[in-house]
Amino acid sequence: MKREDVFCDCEVIHADLVEAAKKRMPDENELYDLADFFKVLGDSTRAKIIWALDESEMCVCDLAALLGVSESSVSHQLRLLRTLGLVANRRDGVVLYYRLLPDKLAQLFSVAAEISGSTQAGIPQVAAL
Repeated sequence: MKREDVFCDCEVIHADLVEAAKKRMPDENELYDLADFFKVLGDSTRAKIIWALDESEMCVCDLAALLGVSESSVSHQLRLLRTLGLVANRRDGVVLYYRLLPDKLAQLFSVAAEISGSTQAGIPQVAAL
């Protein structure tokens, strides 16, 4: 492929549309934060944890058994999710139980499943909120 085949060699056709979009575009830092948020959700282990916590509050041991991974791995993933404010915990004796925080997260998963064409009945459902 030649360089001239890759780039548009025309000038801006609709300068008014480009300028309007430029004015509405979020700040660079906001876009980085949004991209980081989606990176966190892009990990299948974290997606499984979010799905599990949408079903029920669970401890690290239960999540590790469900996912077939080490408790250390689950703890690491939960720490990332907690830092983003997506999960919280409560202590019952020596056991920490984790739960999903924002109701909108299940809604986001539902919409993402619809967009991706997923037919899994187990995807967190908006109606469950």
